[in-house]
Amino acid sequence: MILLTFLLQTIRIAIPYLLAAAGGVMSERVGIIALGLEGMMLAGAFGAALGSYYGGSPWIGLAGALAAGAMVTAVLAVATLRFKANQVVVGIAINLLVVAATRFYLRRIFDSASNSPRVPGFGGEGAGGMFASFVNPVGWMGLAALPVLAWVLYRTPFGLRARAVGEKPEAAATLGVAVTRLRLQGLLIAGSLASLGGAYLALDQHQFSDSMTAGRGFIALAAVIFGRWEPVRVAIACLLFAGAETLQIQLQGSQMIPSQFVEMIPYVLTIVAVAGVVGRSVAPAALGKTE
Repeated sequence: MILLTFLLQTIRIAIPYLLAAAGGVMSERVGIIALGLEGMMLAGAFGAALGSYYGGSPWIGLAGALAAGAMVTAVLAVATLRFKANQVVVGIAINLLVVAATRFYLRRIFDSASNSPRVPGFGGEGAGGMFASFVNPVGWMGLAALPVLAWVLYRTPFGLRARAVGEKPEAAATLGVAVTRLRLQGLLIAGSLASLGGAYLALDQHQFSDSMTAGRGFIALAAVIFGRWEPVRVAIACLLFAGAETLQIQLQGSQMIPSQFVEMIPYVLTIVAVAGVVGRSVAPAALGKTE
């Protein structure tokens, strides 16, 4: 029973990682550094809470999340694809902008500096407990995201073109592939997936909290690197990081180890995992190149 609880909680925690990491794989496979995942997730969480609050339905919340993610993705696309800005700088700026914007509108719309009022989520009041993720359709989307992405990348013409653009955009262009348009499509897919990861958090907790993503976008990016940009490996990495977070929660409850050390577990594991693959993993050749 303890093992089952651990596994179910790991899956529940892994859902936003899986969605954001799928977006990260898509973005980086077309050559755009996915440093803005945190901002996309946070925008999606705020959009979901806003849509669900005013629309009275979590489905409208999902639409709000996708709209918010699309707006952030549009800013990223204009900066990187139109004006050829440095992708690392743009990614950091996107994250800072979304943190400030959600904090500003949280106060303006909900008159609160910390969280929104309670909003409708999937499953109603009785859907809590170990099986909460299985009554949430976004949970199933998260579980399917990376396997479906693997199929798209390796079994469809779009996936072939996406991988070509991420590796050799000049060669892809000579074969008639519209590089900029395909990168824009990849970014829109990435933004949609990451915003759904944020929506899962908001609708699962039935509210938006200031900076509620708490670095999950960066951990998802670490999972992309640790998984070497291969969807199946990335999914395993997300489950590993989610397992570390589950262990952290359970150790906090037992009070066997000082809480300060327990809270460090997921982040230390992330650093160790990424450090272990640096120099051995090979990123898409055109990643971060704007020309």
